[in-house]
Amino acid sequence: MLRPLLFLSALIGLAGAWQTLDNNTVVNISSCPITYYGQKYEQLYEFNVLFNGEEVQTFNLTMTVKSIDISGCRHSGVMYLPGTVINGTDKCSFMVCSETAVLTVTGCGPLEHCRDNGMCSFDSTCTVTGPSVIDMSNRVSSVQDRCAYSLMSISSVPGFHLLANFQERRRKDVSFLDSVILRLDGPGVHIHLEQGGRVRLDNTELTLNSSAQLVHGVELSKDQTGVTAKVSLSNYTTSVFFDGYTAQIHLERPAGTYLHGLCNNSELLSEATASDYSASGCEMVYNDTADASINCNMMTERCDLLMEAPFAACHNYTDPEPYVTACSSTLCSYPAVDGLYCHFLEAYARACSQYSNDTLEGWRTNGCPTSQAFCQDRICSAHEFCGQTAEGDKGCFCRAIFASSYREGGALGDPTICGPDSASLTLVGCLLEEKGINYSSLHLNDQTCRGQVDELTHMVTFSYDGSRPCGAVVTANDRKLIYKNSITVHNSSSNVITRQDQFSIDFSCVYMQPDMKVMAFRIGDGSVIQHITSEAWNYNLTMKAYTDSGRTQAVELSTEVHLNQKIWVELETEGLDSGLVAVVTDSCWATNQASPSGSPRYDLIANGCANSADQTVNVVGNGMGTSNYFSFNMFQFSGSSGDVFMHCKLNLCVKQNNNCAPTCGAGLRRRRSARSRYVDEATAFITMAWTR
Repeated sequence: MLRPLLFLSALIGLAGAWQTLDNNTVVNISSCPITYYGQKYEQLYEFNVLFNGEEVQTFNLTMTVKSIDISGCRHSGVMYLPGTVINGTDKCSFMVCSETAVLTVTGCGPLEHCRDNGMCSFDSTCTVTGPSVIDMSNRVSSVQDRCAYSLMSISSVPGFHLLANFQERRRKDVSFLDSVILRLDGPGVHIHLEQGGRVRLDNTELTLNSSAQLVHGVELSKDQTGVTAKVSLSNYTTSVFFDGYTAQIHLERPAGTYLHGLCNNSELLSEATASDYSASGCEMVYNDTADASINCNMMTERCDLLMEAPFAACHNYTDPEPYVTACSSTLCSYPAVDGLYCHFLEAYARACSQYSNDTLEGWRTNGCPTSQAFCQDRICSAHEFCGQTAEGDKGCFCRAIFASSYREGGALGDPTICGPDSASLTLVGCLLEEKGINYSSLHLNDQTCRGQVDELTHMVTFSYDGSRPCGAVVTANDRKLIYKNSITVHNSSSNVITRQDQFSIDFSCVYMQPDMKVMAFRIGDGSVIQHITSEAWNYNLTMKAYTDSGRTQAVELSTEVHLNQKIWVELETEGLDSGLVAVVTDSCWATNQASPSGSPRYDLIANGCANSADQTVNVVGNGMGTSNYFSFNMFQFSGSSGDVFMHCKLNLCVKQNNNCAPTCGAGLRRRRSARSRYVDEATAFITMAWTR
């Protein structure tokens, strides 16, 4: 490399001091250094000199200048002449070697990405898993309550906001990421990413697959690993991945962009709270009893796997320390169930994939055999979360706060609801599932009566009523009427023995009989006597009331008669020839006033027969002689606490060649024909008053 330099310097040596040299001489040229593409040389040694193509063994060197600069730009061992422009490997990078041999290198920084428009963008990832948020600067914060928080908003893009909802699961004092909300255009459009791979546009559930579906400018797709939402606004591209337990937000943004929310971690948790999306009381913090089954040292060793191979291959791209911190903090306070044992390892591997093509081959041998999202396509209700049973099955379990009131009382559901002639009992579906009970195998005493499940809440309701008693057993005593039924497990097995737990819940409705002391009536006159005169017939008509079927215990002025108490009323005549005529009670009715034509009116006897709609009325001996009686249960008019007046109309019937007894249950036409037997102008009316 020095030969052309010496040749060039010999050409410019026109005058000055002469020195005789040979090719073994070391020449000190510090008084006239040579600069060659930025490298300065002050000595010449082991050189050859050519003249007219022939090597010269000795020559005279004269130095007439103070320095020689044969220069340009040097980069990565390659030399470039002044004025050269060199394009880089992408649209964002190039080099310029200026006329003064100054090299300028332009391109994206180590954390930046060159976009198709030739602009450099920062690539950064925010990970939210369990209660932990690992922001885009690898700082860790932890959510202790069950509120909604702002994860990310961008000052220059007002129509974009990303939020996260946190909820408790098996413990009240540890919160987990429960859903992610992508809000666009202010409060207008909300895309909810939820557990089980469920995606809702406002209140409408979307059906997604691996092919991207464009919804309000957002690319939505779903595969076995989870749901991805990608949105590009202005110079920003955001990709949100959610698998039901972990959310990872990857953002490409121009330099100098300021972010708000937990993914920036520049704000206090209280400042990032999204009150409009939080439930009332969500800020309450609980302290549960520590779980003695948790071995914190063992869990810390588990989390420290992120510091070892194969994860070490990603350490140059993704710092493992915040993931180890978040993992240890969670697993030392919450049992490693429901796939939590692998969530932080999975989250780190996915974060690494954003910056590197390294797949971390073999990391799943640490007890994480599948890449499928935990509880994919298992949809639970608002008071449930998807977890794993002891047998390894997926199911919907009760959130700890929701279930606490039931567990404290040892109940599986709400109290029985009793109606006028019905009863229902609602059981909590997630409590049943925790005990391994399938609601579809439950039934009432009548095995055809099954529970009805609410598809939204997973509550299971069992009910029966008067028209469908479902095997209810009715018992009564002096003060109570009890309807009882049972919820049991249908056992289709014919085995003599079983080792399955037996399940039975008894529920009942108790109806108190009326309070007799409050509902007492007194008779206005213990015995009503009326003298009847009609041409050939003169007789006395007496109406008496009794409290016994033998009609020996007469109702006196001081006797209290209670609602629903049975009363016997006898209509007796004196002065009639029993061989000639018979007394027929044609009708008896009640009013709430003294007038027989008053309203409202309630019929006890009509056309000589008991009111078929009132099963308490019974007529005895009607038309058989000169007296008869009937019985009924005491009543009052609805909405009234006033008096009850009982009116009766009687006829005399000539017994010769006639059957004077009314034919009850026969047609109306036949009953009318019997009127010809009655004695003209022999109708009598009598009234008895009952007062409160």
